[in-house]
Amino acid sequence: IFFNGCSSGMISMKHQLSVLFSFDYRVFVNRSVTLENIKCYGFDMDYTLAAYKSPDYEDLGFELLRDRLVSIGYPHELLRYNYDPTFPTRGLVFDTMYGNLLKVDSNGNILLCSHGFTFLKRDKIHDYYPNNFIQRGNTDRFYILNTLFNLSETYLYGCLVELFTRCSRYVNCQKGFKYGDLFMSFRSMFQDVRDAMDYVHDTGVLKESTLKNLDKYVIRDPNLPVLLTRIKEVAKVFLATNSDYNYTEVRLMNVSICFSSKNPKKQWRAFFDLVVVDTRKPLFFAEGTVLRQVDTNTGKLRIGTYTGDLQHGTVYSGGSSDIVCDLLDVKGKDILYVGDHIFGDILKSKKRQGWKTFLVVPELAKELQVWTEKSLLHFSCRECPDISAIQTRIKVVTYRMDLSYGQMGSLLRSGSRQTLFASQLMRYADLYSSTCINLLHYPFSYLFRAQSVLMPHESSVDHHPLNFPSPEFSALDHVQKISEAKV
Repeated sequence: IFFNGCSSGMISMKHQLSVLFSFDYRVFVNRSVTLENIKCYGFDMDYTLAAYKSPDYEDLGFELLRDRLVSIGYPHELLRYNYDPTFPTRGLVFDTMYGNLLKVDSNGNILLCSHGFTFLKRDKIHDYYPNNFIQRGNTDRFYILNTLFNLSETYLYGCLVELFTRCSRYVNCQKGFKYGDLFMSFRSMFQDVRDAMDYVHDTGVLKESTLKNLDKYVIRDPNLPVLLTRIKEVAKVFLATNSDYNYTEVRLMNVSICFSSKNPKKQWRAFFDLVVVDTRKPLFFAEGTVLRQVDTNTGKLRIGTYTGDLQHGTVYSGGSSDIVCDLLDVKGKDILYVGDHIFGDILKSKKRQGWKTFLVVPELAKELQVWTEKSLLHFSCRECPDISAIQTRIKVVTYRMDLSYGQMGSLLRSGSRQTLFASQLMRYADLYSSTCINLLHYPFSYLFRAQSVLMPHESSVDHHPLNFPSPEFSALDHVQKISEAKV
Protein backbone atom coordinates (compact mmCIF):
# COMPACT_ATOMS: atom_id res chain seq x y z
CA ILE A 1 0.00 0.00 0.00
CA PHE A 2 1.27 3.45 -0.87
CA PHE A 3 1.03 6.37 1.52
CA ASN A 4 0.08 9.73 0.10
CA GLY A 5 2.66 11.64 2.13
CA CYS A 6 0.24 14.17 3.60
CA SER A 7 -1.87 14.67 6.72
CA SER A 8 -4.97 13.02 5.25
CA GLY A 9 -3.41 9.62 5.96
CA MET A 10 -3.54 6.42 3.96
CA ILE A 11 -5.39 6.12 0.68
CA SER A 12 -8.03 3.35 0.60
CA MET A 13 -6.73 -0.15 -0.05
CA LYS A 14 -9.22 -0.70 -2.87
CA HIS A 15 -8.10 2.42 -4.70
CA GLN A 16 -4.41 1.70 -4.17
CA LEU A 17 -4.72 -1.85 -5.46
CA SER A 18 -6.49 -0.55 -8.57
CA VAL A 19 -3.63 1.91 -9.02
CA LEU A 20 -1.00 -0.78 -8.59
CA PHE A 21 -2.52 -2.93 -11.32
CA SER A 22 -3.45 -0.14 -13.74
CA PHE A 23 -0.86 1.08 -16.21
CA ASP A 24 -2.85 4.30 -16.62
CA TYR A 25 -1.57 5.52 -13.24
CA ARG A 26 2.01 4.37 -13.64
CA VAL A 27 5.17 6.42 -13.78
CA PHE A 28 7.85 4.58 -15.78
CA VAL A 29 11.55 4.67 -14.99
CA ASN A 30 14.60 4.94 -17.23
CA ARG A 31 17.01 6.00 -14.47
CA SER A 32 16.53 5.72 -10.73
CA VAL A 33 15.16 8.81 -8.96
CA THR A 34 14.72 9.15 -5.20
CA LEU A 35 11.91 11.62 -4.61
CA GLU A 36 13.09 12.11 -1.05
CA ASN A 37 16.21 13.81 -2.44
CA ILE A 38 14.29 16.17 -4.72
CA LYS A 39 14.25 19.64 -3.19
CA CYS A 40 12.54 21.44 -6.06
CA TYR A 41 9.93 20.54 -8.68
CA GLY A 42 9.68 22.56 -11.88
CA PHE A 43 6.78 22.48 -14.34
CA ASP A 44 6.12 23.55 -17.89
CA MET A 45 2.57 24.77 -18.56
CA ASP A 46 1.23 23.87 -22.02
CA TYR A 47 0.46 20.16 -22.35
CA THR A 48 1.93 19.62 -18.86
CA LEU A 49 0.03 21.41 -16.11
CA ALA A 50 -2.47 22.78 -18.61
CA ALA A 51 -3.45 19.78 -20.69
CA TYR A 52 -5.42 20.15 -23.91
CA LYS A 53 -8.19 17.95 -25.25
CA SER A 54 -7.10 15.85 -28.19
CA PRO A 55 -7.92 15.81 -31.07
CA ASP A 56 -10.06 18.97 -30.72
CA TYR A 57 -7.06 21.17 -29.97
CA GLU A 58 -5.00 19.80 -32.87
CA ASP A 59 -8.04 20.29 -35.11
CA LEU A 60 -8.14 23.95 -34.10
CA GLY A 61 -4.45 24.39 -34.83
CA PHE A 62 -4.79 22.73 -38.22
CA GLU A 63 -7.70 24.98 -39.26
CA LEU A 64 -5.80 28.11 -38.30
CA LEU A 65 -2.70 26.99 -40.23
CA ARG A 66 -4.71 25.89 -43.27
CA ASP A 67 -6.69 29.14 -43.40
CA ARG A 68 -3.51 31.18 -43.04
CA LEU A 69 -1.94 29.48 -46.07
CA VAL A 70 -5.05 30.08 -48.16
CA SER A 71 -5.03 33.75 -47.12
CA ILE A 72 -1.49 34.19 -48.49
CA GLY A 73 -2.30 32.61 -51.86
CA TYR A 74 -2.43 28.80 -51.57
CA PRO A 75 -5.20 27.09 -53.60
CA HIS A 76 -8.70 27.23 -52.12
CA GLU A 77 -8.94 23.46 -52.64
CA LEU A 78 -6.86 23.20 -49.47
CA LEU A 79 -9.99 24.16 -47.50
CA ARG A 80 -11.49 20.77 -48.37
CA TYR A 81 -9.07 19.04 -46.03
CA ASN A 82 -10.09 18.47 -42.42
CA TYR A 83 -7.83 17.23 -39.66
CA ASP A 84 -7.52 13.44 -39.42
CA PRO A 85 -6.00 12.42 -36.04
CA THR A 86 -5.26 8.88 -37.26
CA PHE A 87 -2.53 10.06 -39.65
CA PRO A 88 0.11 12.11 -37.78
CA THR A 89 2.27 11.03 -34.89
CA ARG A 90 5.03 12.85 -33.08
CA GLY A 91 8.67 12.38 -33.94
CA LEU A 92 8.29 12.26 -37.73
CA VAL A 93 10.87 13.95 -39.96
CA PHE A 94 9.92 16.18 -42.91
CA ASP A 95 12.33 16.04 -45.84
CA THR A 96 12.33 19.58 -47.26
CA MET A 97 14.00 18.37 -50.47
CA TYR A 98 11.53 15.67 -51.53
CA GLY A 99 8.49 16.52 -49.41
CA ASN A 100 8.37 13.13 -47.67
CA LEU A 101 7.31 12.44 -44.10
CA LEU A 102 9.72 9.93 -42.57
CA LYS A 103 9.58 7.74 -39.51
CA VAL A 104 13.15 6.90 -38.53
CA ASP A 105 15.04 5.16 -35.75
CA SER A 106 17.76 6.67 -33.56
CA ASN A 107 20.43 6.17 -36.24
CA GLY A 108 18.42 7.65 -39.10
CA ASN A 109 17.35 4.35 -40.66
CA ILE A 110 13.98 4.77 -42.37
CA LEU A 111 11.09 2.81 -40.88
CA LEU A 112 8.22 4.38 -42.86
CA CYS A 113 7.95 6.93 -45.64
CA SER A 114 4.88 8.73 -46.97
CA HIS A 115 4.55 11.15 -49.88
CA GLY A 116 1.37 13.02 -49.12
CA PHE A 117 -0.93 10.27 -47.85
CA THR A 118 0.67 7.57 -50.00
CA PHE A 119 2.94 5.18 -48.12
CA LEU A 120 5.89 4.24 -50.29
CA LYS A 121 7.09 0.68 -50.77
CA ARG A 122 10.68 -0.31 -50.20
CA ASP A 123 11.84 -0.03 -53.81
CA LYS A 124 10.36 3.46 -54.13
CA ILE A 125 11.96 4.53 -50.84
CA HIS A 126 15.32 3.38 -52.26
CA ASP A 127 14.81 5.70 -55.22
CA TYR A 128 14.76 8.64 -52.81
CA TYR A 129 17.18 7.24 -50.23
CA PRO A 130 19.49 4.58 -51.72
CA ASN A 131 20.80 3.48 -48.34
CA ASN A 132 17.38 3.61 -46.63
CA PHE A 133 19.04 6.13 -44.34
CA ILE A 134 19.11 9.88 -43.68
CA GLN A 135 21.69 12.13 -42.06
CA ARG A 136 19.75 13.43 -39.04
CA GLY A 137 22.46 15.98 -38.41
CA ASN A 138 21.52 17.72 -41.67
CA THR A 139 18.98 19.99 -39.96
CA ASP A 140 18.82 22.32 -42.98
CA ARG A 141 17.12 19.55 -44.91
CA PHE A 142 15.48 17.32 -42.29
CA TYR A 143 13.10 18.90 -39.79
CA ILE A 144 12.00 16.85 -36.75
CA LEU A 145 8.36 17.32 -35.73
CA ASN A 146 8.78 16.48 -32.06
CA THR A 147 6.13 18.47 -30.19
CA LEU A 148 2.41 18.02 -29.66
CA PHE A 149 1.94 21.42 -31.32
CA ASN A 150 3.56 19.87 -34.43
CA LEU A 151 0.76 17.33 -34.95
CA SER A 152 -1.45 19.74 -36.90
CA GLU A 153 1.59 20.92 -38.86
CA THR A 154 2.51 17.32 -39.70
CA TYR A 155 -0.92 16.66 -41.13
CA LEU A 156 -0.80 19.90 -43.12
CA TYR A 157 2.41 18.78 -44.90
CA GLY A 158 0.60 15.62 -45.95
CA CYS A 159 -2.37 17.66 -47.21
CA LEU A 160 -0.21 20.03 -49.25
CA VAL A 161 1.78 17.30 -50.98
CA GLU A 162 -1.41 15.34 -51.64
CA LEU A 163 -3.20 18.42 -53.03
CA PHE A 164 -0.47 19.43 -55.48
CA THR A 165 0.20 15.82 -56.52
CA ARG A 166 -3.45 15.23 -57.47
CA CYS A 167 -4.14 18.68 -58.95
CA SER A 168 -3.96 18.54 -62.77
CA ARG A 169 -2.87 22.19 -62.97
CA TYR A 170 0.52 21.34 -61.47
CA VAL A 171 3.32 19.27 -62.97
CA ASN A 172 5.03 16.96 -60.50
CA CYS A 173 8.78 17.42 -60.23
CA GLN A 174 11.22 15.57 -58.01
CA LYS A 175 11.69 18.54 -55.70
CA GLY A 176 8.31 20.24 -56.00
CA PHE A 177 5.58 21.25 -58.44
CA LYS A 178 5.49 23.49 -61.50
CA TYR A 179 2.64 25.67 -62.73
CA GLY A 180 3.52 27.73 -65.80
CA ASP A 181 6.57 29.78 -64.85
CA LEU A 182 5.91 29.19 -61.14
CA PHE A 183 7.89 26.53 -59.27
CA MET A 184 6.62 25.49 -55.85
CA SER A 185 9.49 23.67 -54.16
CA PHE A 186 8.98 21.51 -51.09
CA ARG A 187 11.45 23.75 -49.26
CA SER A 188 9.43 26.89 -49.96
CA MET A 189 6.28 25.03 -48.96
CA PHE A 190 7.96 24.04 -45.70
CA GLN A 191 9.02 27.63 -45.02
CA ASP A 192 5.48 28.89 -45.65
CA VAL A 193 4.07 26.41 -43.14
CA ARG A 194 6.72 27.36 -40.59
CA ASP A 195 5.92 31.05 -41.09
CA ALA A 196 2.22 30.28 -40.68
CA MET A 197 3.04 28.43 -37.45
CA ASP A 198 4.92 31.47 -36.15
CA TYR A 199 2.03 33.71 -37.19
CA VAL A 200 -0.55 31.60 -35.35
CA HIS A 201 1.50 31.60 -32.14
CA ASP A 202 3.11 35.06 -32.23
CA THR A 203 -0.07 36.96 -33.05
CA GLY A 204 -1.99 35.15 -30.35
CA VAL A 205 -4.61 33.78 -32.77
CA LEU A 206 -4.35 30.27 -31.32
CA LYS A 207 -4.48 31.52 -27.74
CA GLU A 208 -7.47 33.77 -28.42
CA SER A 209 -9.37 30.90 -30.02
CA THR A 210 -8.50 28.68 -27.05
CA LEU A 211 -9.65 31.21 -24.49
CA LYS A 212 -12.97 31.72 -26.27
CA ASN A 213 -13.86 28.06 -25.77
CA LEU A 214 -11.94 26.72 -22.78
CA ASP A 215 -14.43 23.94 -22.08
CA LYS A 216 -13.83 22.50 -25.54
CA TYR A 217 -10.05 22.71 -25.58
CA VAL A 218 -8.73 22.63 -21.99
CA ILE A 219 -8.87 19.72 -19.54
CA ARG A 220 -9.96 20.70 -16.04
CA ASP A 221 -8.42 18.18 -13.66
CA PRO A 222 -9.46 18.50 -9.99
CA ASN A 223 -6.32 16.60 -8.96
CA LEU A 224 -4.01 19.34 -10.23
CA PRO A 225 -4.31 21.67 -7.21
CA VAL A 226 -4.07 18.61 -4.96
CA LEU A 227 -0.78 17.58 -6.57
CA LEU A 228 0.75 21.06 -6.34
CA THR A 229 -0.35 21.47 -2.73
CA ARG A 230 1.19 18.17 -1.67
CA ILE A 231 4.44 18.85 -3.49
CA LYS A 232 4.71 22.27 -1.85
CA GLU A 233 4.55 20.60 1.58
CA VAL A 234 7.83 18.77 0.92
CA ALA A 235 9.72 20.85 -1.70
CA LYS A 236 9.90 24.10 -3.60
CA VAL A 237 7.83 24.48 -6.76
CA PHE A 238 8.34 26.68 -9.80
CA LEU A 239 6.61 27.27 -13.12
CA ALA A 240 8.63 28.00 -16.27
CA THR A 241 6.55 28.59 -19.38
CA ASN A 242 7.07 30.12 -22.81
CA SER A 243 3.57 31.62 -22.66
CA ASP A 244 3.15 35.28 -21.78
CA TYR A 245 1.78 36.47 -18.45
CA ASN A 246 -1.70 37.42 -19.65
CA TYR A 247 -2.35 34.00 -21.18
CA THR A 248 -1.01 32.30 -18.06
CA GLU A 249 -2.72 34.49 -15.47
CA VAL A 250 -5.97 35.88 -16.77
CA ARG A 251 -7.49 32.74 -18.21
CA LEU A 252 -5.72 29.42 -18.47
CA MET A 253 -4.08 28.93 -15.08
CA ASN A 254 -7.04 30.37 -13.18
CA VAL A 255 -9.35 27.93 -14.91
CA SER A 256 -7.20 24.81 -14.81
CA ILE A 257 -5.88 25.19 -11.25
CA CYS A 258 -8.46 27.13 -9.29
CA PHE A 259 -11.55 25.74 -10.98
CA SER A 260 -12.04 22.89 -8.51
CA SER A 261 -9.87 24.08 -5.65
CA LYS A 262 -11.40 23.97 -2.18
CA ASN A 263 -10.58 27.64 -1.97
CA PRO A 264 -11.55 29.10 -5.38
CA LYS A 265 -10.46 32.57 -4.30
CA LYS A 266 -6.90 31.37 -3.74
CA GLN A 267 -4.51 32.95 -6.22
CA TRP A 268 -2.92 30.40 -8.52
CA ARG A 269 0.48 31.95 -7.86
CA ALA A 270 0.26 30.66 -4.27
CA PHE A 271 0.86 27.14 -5.59
CA PHE A 272 4.38 28.15 -6.69
CA ASP A 273 7.47 29.58 -5.02
CA LEU A 274 8.54 31.07 -8.35
CA VAL A 275 6.74 31.83 -11.62
CA VAL A 276 8.67 32.64 -14.79
CA VAL A 277 6.88 33.43 -18.08
CA ASP A 278 8.27 34.23 -21.54
CA THR A 279 11.18 31.85 -20.88
CA ARG A 280 11.93 31.24 -24.58
CA LYS A 281 12.96 27.64 -24.00
CA PRO A 282 15.30 26.08 -25.06
CA LEU A 283 17.26 29.37 -24.81
CA PHE A 284 16.22 29.41 -21.15
CA PHE A 285 18.53 26.45 -20.47
CA ALA A 286 21.52 28.19 -22.07
CA GLU A 287 22.44 31.85 -21.80
CA GLY A 288 18.81 32.86 -21.31
CA THR A 289 17.44 36.38 -21.60
CA VAL A 290 17.06 39.45 -19.38
CA LEU A 291 15.14 38.75 -16.16
CA ARG A 292 12.41 41.30 -15.57
CA GLN A 293 9.55 41.69 -13.14
CA VAL A 294 5.97 41.57 -14.42
CA ASP A 295 3.42 44.10 -13.25
CA THR A 296 0.63 41.67 -12.32
CA ASN A 297 -1.97 44.44 -12.56
CA THR A 298 -1.23 45.39 -16.16
CA GLY A 299 0.79 42.43 -17.45
CA LYS A 300 3.51 44.79 -18.64
CA LEU A 301 7.22 44.32 -17.93
CA ARG A 302 9.05 46.66 -15.62
CA ILE A 303 12.14 48.29 -17.07
CA GLY A 304 15.62 47.16 -16.14
CA THR A 305 17.09 43.80 -15.17
CA TYR A 306 15.99 42.31 -11.85
CA THR A 307 19.02 41.52 -9.68
CA GLY A 308 17.49 41.12 -6.20
CA ASP A 309 16.46 38.14 -4.11
CA LEU A 310 13.35 36.06 -4.68
CA GLN A 311 10.15 37.90 -3.85
CA HIS A 312 7.24 35.55 -3.21
CA GLY A 313 4.14 36.43 -5.17
CA THR A 314 6.19 38.18 -7.83
CA VAL A 315 6.04 37.00 -11.44
CA TYR A 316 9.19 37.18 -13.56
CA SER A 317 9.76 37.23 -17.29
CA GLY A 318 12.69 35.74 -19.19
CA GLY A 319 15.78 34.79 -17.23
CA SER A 320 17.54 31.45 -17.37
CA SER A 321 17.75 28.12 -15.59
CA ASP A 322 20.86 29.33 -13.74
CA ILE A 323 18.94 32.31 -12.39
CA VAL A 324 16.13 30.00 -11.23
CA CYS A 325 18.64 27.89 -9.31
CA ASP A 326 20.11 31.00 -7.68
CA LEU A 327 16.73 32.45 -6.70
CA LEU A 328 15.50 29.17 -5.22
CA ASP A 329 18.93 28.23 -3.76
CA VAL A 330 18.96 24.76 -5.35
CA LYS A 331 21.40 22.81 -7.51
CA GLY A 332 20.75 20.89 -10.69
CA LYS A 333 20.65 17.46 -9.06
CA ASP A 334 18.05 18.72 -6.58
CA ILE A 335 15.53 19.57 -9.32
CA LEU A 336 12.95 17.36 -11.03
CA TYR A 337 11.65 19.19 -14.09
CA VAL A 338 8.38 18.09 -15.69
CA GLY A 339 7.58 18.93 -19.32
CA ASP A 340 6.15 17.57 -22.56
CA HIS A 341 8.73 18.92 -25.05
CA ILE A 342 11.42 16.27 -25.60
CA PHE A 343 13.89 18.88 -26.90
CA GLY A 344 12.94 22.20 -25.29
CA ASP A 345 12.12 20.79 -21.85
CA ILE A 346 13.81 17.44 -21.32
CA LEU A 347 16.92 17.19 -23.51
CA LYS A 348 18.18 20.69 -22.78
CA SER A 349 17.53 20.62 -19.04
CA LYS A 350 19.30 17.26 -18.81
CA LYS A 351 22.31 18.00 -21.04
CA ARG A 352 22.97 21.60 -20.03
CA GLN A 353 21.95 21.59 -16.36
CA GLY A 354 21.91 17.99 -15.16
CA TRP A 355 18.36 18.27 -13.85
CA LYS A 356 16.28 15.19 -13.16
CA THR A 357 13.61 14.96 -15.87
CA PHE A 358 10.01 13.79 -16.14
CA LEU A 359 8.54 13.62 -19.66
CA VAL A 360 4.78 13.87 -20.10
CA VAL A 361 3.64 11.63 -22.97
CA PRO A 362 -0.16 11.90 -23.37
CA GLU A 363 -0.08 9.36 -26.21
CA LEU A 364 1.16 6.75 -23.73
CA ALA A 365 -2.40 5.85 -22.72
CA LYS A 366 -3.17 4.69 -26.27
CA GLU A 367 0.26 3.06 -26.61
CA LEU A 368 -0.33 0.99 -23.48
CA GLN A 369 -3.84 0.04 -24.53
CA VAL A 370 -2.70 -1.35 -27.87
CA TRP A 371 0.42 -2.95 -26.41
CA THR A 372 -1.54 -4.87 -23.74
CA GLU A 373 -4.65 -5.78 -25.76
CA LYS A 374 -3.08 -7.11 -28.95
CA SER A 375 -2.11 -10.74 -28.58
CA LEU A 376 1.19 -12.03 -29.88
CA LEU A 377 1.84 -14.97 -32.17
CA HIS A 378 2.07 -18.34 -30.45
CA PHE A 379 3.43 -21.44 -32.11
CA SER A 380 3.09 -24.97 -30.74
CA CYS A 381 4.16 -27.46 -33.35
CA ARG A 382 6.23 -30.61 -32.81
CA GLU A 383 7.10 -30.86 -36.48
CA CYS A 384 9.63 -28.69 -38.24
CA PRO A 385 7.78 -25.39 -38.82
CA ASP A 386 7.40 -23.67 -42.18
CA ILE A 387 9.71 -20.71 -41.65
CA SER A 388 8.41 -18.74 -44.62
CA ALA A 389 4.82 -19.10 -43.36
CA ILE A 390 5.86 -17.95 -39.89
CA GLN A 391 7.67 -14.95 -41.33
CA THR A 392 4.59 -14.02 -43.35
CA ARG A 393 2.37 -14.29 -40.27
CA ILE A 394 4.77 -12.15 -38.25
CA LYS A 395 4.69 -9.44 -40.93
CA VAL A 396 0.88 -9.51 -41.02
CA VAL A 397 0.52 -9.33 -37.24
CA THR A 398 3.13 -6.57 -37.00
CA TYR A 399 1.38 -4.56 -39.74
CA ARG A 400 -2.02 -4.92 -38.09
CA MET A 401 -0.64 -3.97 -34.70
CA ASP A 402 1.05 -0.88 -36.16
CA LEU A 403 -2.25 0.21 -37.71
CA SER A 404 -3.94 -0.10 -34.32
CA TYR A 405 -1.90 2.91 -33.20
CA GLY A 406 -2.69 4.95 -36.33
CA GLN A 407 -1.63 5.20 -39.95
CA MET A 408 1.94 6.05 -38.98
CA GLY A 409 2.01 3.34 -36.32
CA SER A 410 3.29 3.65 -32.79
CA LEU A 411 4.96 6.76 -31.44
CA LEU A 412 7.67 4.58 -29.92
CA ARG A 413 8.32 1.72 -32.32
CA SER A 414 7.85 0.20 -35.74
CA GLY A 415 7.56 -3.55 -35.34
CA SER A 416 10.48 -4.54 -33.13
CA ARG A 417 12.52 -1.39 -33.82
CA GLN A 418 12.39 1.70 -31.64
CA THR A 419 11.77 5.12 -33.15
CA LEU A 420 13.89 8.23 -32.87
CA PHE A 421 11.41 9.62 -30.33
CA ALA A 422 11.68 6.46 -28.21
CA SER A 423 15.47 6.63 -28.17
CA GLN A 424 15.40 10.28 -27.07
CA LEU A 425 12.85 9.46 -24.38
CA MET A 426 15.02 6.68 -22.97
CA ARG A 427 18.20 8.74 -23.13
CA TYR A 428 17.04 12.04 -21.64
CA ALA A 429 13.90 11.38 -19.56
CA ASP A 430 14.58 9.85 -16.15
CA LEU A 431 10.84 9.31 -15.63
CA TYR A 432 7.88 9.42 -18.00
CA SER A 433 4.13 9.01 -17.79
CA SER A 434 0.94 9.94 -19.61
CA THR A 435 0.36 12.83 -17.17
CA CYS A 436 2.20 14.51 -14.32
CA ILE A 437 -0.89 13.90 -12.16
CA ASN A 438 0.28 10.30 -11.78
CA LEU A 439 2.86 11.54 -9.27
CA LEU A 440 -0.09 11.70 -6.85
CA HIS A 441 -0.11 7.92 -6.64
CA TYR A 442 3.38 7.74 -5.13
CA PRO A 443 4.66 9.01 -1.78
CA PHE A 444 7.21 11.81 -1.96
CA SER A 445 9.76 9.54 -0.32
CA TYR A 446 9.43 7.00 -3.12
CA LEU A 447 12.39 5.46 -4.92
CA PHE A 448 11.80 5.05 -8.63
CA ARG A 449 14.25 2.25 -9.30
CA ALA A 450 15.32 1.56 -12.86
CA GLN A 451 15.61 -2.03 -14.00
CA SER A 452 19.10 -3.38 -14.46
CA VAL A 453 19.98 -3.63 -18.13
CA LEU A 454 22.60 -6.17 -19.14
CA MET A 455 24.92 -5.62 -22.06
CA PRO A 456 24.70 -8.25 -24.82
CA HIS A 457 27.85 -10.06 -23.65
CA GLU A 458 26.53 -10.11 -20.07
CA SER A 459 23.08 -11.42 -20.95
CA SER A 460 24.58 -14.27 -22.99
CA VAL A 461 26.44 -15.75 -20.01
CA ASP A 462 24.64 -18.51 -18.11
CA HIS A 463 25.45 -17.99 -14.43
CA HIS A 464 25.40 -21.21 -12.41
CA PRO A 465 25.29 -20.79 -8.60
CA LEU A 466 28.23 -22.32 -6.79
CA ASN A 467 27.89 -23.89 -3.34
CA PHE A 468 29.79 -22.08 -0.64
CA PRO A 469 32.73 -24.28 0.51
CA SER A 470 32.62 -25.86 3.97
CA PRO A 471 35.41 -24.96 6.46
CA GLU A 472 37.30 -28.22 5.95
CA PHE A 473 38.04 -27.26 2.34
CA SER A 474 40.95 -24.96 1.64
CA ALA A 475 40.76 -22.10 -0.85
CA LEU A 476 42.97 -24.13 -3.18
CA ASP A 477 40.55 -27.07 -3.01
CA HIS A 478 37.66 -24.73 -3.86
CA VAL A 479 39.46 -23.31 -6.89
CA GLN A 480 40.21 -26.87 -8.00
CA LYS A 481 36.51 -27.82 -7.77
CA ILE A 482 35.52 -24.78 -9.80
CA SER A 483 38.05 -25.73 -12.47
CA GLU A 484 36.73 -29.28 -12.59
CA ALA A 485 33.16 -28.01 -12.82
CA LYS A 486 34.06 -25.83 -15.82
CA VAL A 487 35.73 -28.77 -17.54
